[in-house]
Amino acid sequence: MAANPIVARSLDEIKFWSRIMKEHSLFLSLGFTYEQKQLIEEAQQFMALFERIEEKLSRFTVNSDLRQVQAFNTEVYQAAAAIYGYKRKILDLTLRCQIRHNNFPLLIDHISREAAYFANRLKELNEGILAPTPDSIIEENVFFLKIMADHAKFIGHLLDPSERKLVEQAREFSNDFDKLLFQAVDLDYMRPQSETQPLLGQFLNQNKVSVASLRDFKKTARDLIEECRIKSNIHPLLADHTFREASRFLEIIDMFEASLSGT
Repeated sequence: MAANPIVARSLDEIKFWSRIMKEHSLFLSLGFTYEQKQLIEEAQQFMALFERIEEKLSRFTVNSDLRQVQAFNTEVYQAAAAIYGYKRKILDLTLRCQIRHNNFPLLIDHISREAAYFANRLKELNEGILAPTPDSIIEENVFFLKIMADHAKFIGHLLDPSERKLVEQAREFSNDFDKLLFQAVDLDYMRPQSETQPLLGQFLNQNKVSVASLRDFKKTARDLIEECRIKSNIHPLLADHTFREASRFLEIIDMFEASLSGT
């Protein structure tokens, strides 16, 4: 018997994004100052929560019962919604200058957008909507292009200023993805008339080339950071984290291209 596609997709989303959420908690905790003990403890509680989710996930397979997986989706949705609330609370405190720490406000907003995306994915799957759906091609690309543009900016700001060549490369990627993002937003405003196969095909192809290039840059940066060959404030796990998200975007583009071509 073939695996239920909703089950397979749910487990895939939870496997990828639960790890991302757990790592967000770690990065936030590392950015707080020693007197922000309460916020650090909350971050550690979220790390433990998503570790438990990962442990529970290991008990499921693509042949698991749909209703059990839907119940698990609901449980994970609540965790994603809770960490979203925590991240927005930190952003609020930060923008009001009530706390000062080493996490950029844009980074906090960025990781909260990912939590909202994850929660929304689980909600859609429990409604029987396979994610991502072909008619959400533009919307999905707007989300991920913004994520990639943010990554390029974070890398540029966290590299040591003396790493001039790499800082310049990160700035170029930031400019490239800002342009791609604005193109995607323009296409989004033109919906549904812009949802034609030729336009979407060209749109995906253009994005794919840039994302592949950024992914390779992230892989090189990750390897250099792990080998202590460049100077930066970038945690090796953060470098790998951004590399995995670029790889994920490429997988989604491939999925969309397959749906457009009818394969």
